[in-house]
Amino acid sequence: MVDIYDSLGGQVALVTGANRGIGRQIAADLRDLGATVYAGNRSQSADVPDDTEQVLLDVTQEGDIEATIDGIYADQKRLDILVNNAGVRGTEGDLVAEPTQEIDRTLAVNLRGPMLLCKHAVPLLIQDAGGRVVNLSSGMAQLSEMDDGSPVYRVSKVGLNGLTAYLDAEYNESGLVANSADPGWVETDMGGEEAPRTIEAGAETPVWLARFKPDAPAGTFWKDKEPIDW
Repeated sequence: MVDIYDSLGGQVALVTGANRGIGRQIAADLRDLGATVYAGNRSQSADVPDDTEQVLLDVTQEGDIEATIDGIYADQKRLDILVNNAGVRGTEGDLVAEPTQEIDRTLAVNLRGPMLLCKHAVPLLIQDAGGRVVNLSSGMAQLSEMDDGSPVYRVSKVGLNGLTAYLDAEYNESGLVANSADPGWVETDMGGEEAPRTIEAGAETPVWLARFKPDAPAGTFWKDKEPIDW
């Protein structure tokens, strides 16, 4: 049994890509658990869950990231949970056919963005033992299950799992609890209408990871609340 918080009252969370799909559901679920939730998105006109704090956050722009983290510190003096959810799929073809512009964009959103968020957020997350990072990865990142197609998306999510492992190795002794989650194939704009999972089901494991208490398992890739190989 993993020891988790029943309530997140008094805790502060930042969720990227919180205006739609899994990110929106995660933000709403964390709010319902009592957290003060900062809902990051690229447009001030985006629709975020009620009773969350909307923040302008394009994860490809370090200035946005710095302003968001500085603003959370000014408002709350703490950050307990960072959910790196914002992501793009890229194209479906092979690497040779992949436009360089799409390579750069996908890596910027899916990998560089989370790295910069961690760079700026980790000092706040380790102020107290038990700060959490939850990285939204994909089953397409499993080296043991690697298939053809979507090369940059796959590699970006492998890199995101690598970031999780690094964060655990570097900051676990400082109290950081970092994990990755595979939400499964979810019926979102990215997943498409044929996806077998609901958005609510896709958000369940990331939200569960965001509830981990200090000294909970870390540096692990999870699906359906179970560790999986990557």
